[in-house]
Amino acid sequence: MRWHPPGYGGERRDPDRVKRDGWRDQGVLAISIDDERLSWPERELVRQLGEKLYGPRHREAEAPDP
Repeated sequence: MRWHPPGYGGERRDPDRVKRDGWRDQGVLAISIDDERLSWPERELVRQLGEKLYGPRHREAEAPDP
């Protein structure tokens, strides 16, 4: 079979390309909180947005309060 439907064989896209295509095609933004391309204020904004929309991360929710 020479023709492959999307997602079934052929060329595999790297994760950054999947994220870029998702943003451009569907308006979905996937950002890692540890992305080194972001400054500290940008990472903090991403963390705050994630907590507002989805609640605290499991690592932060399980950590004991000092």
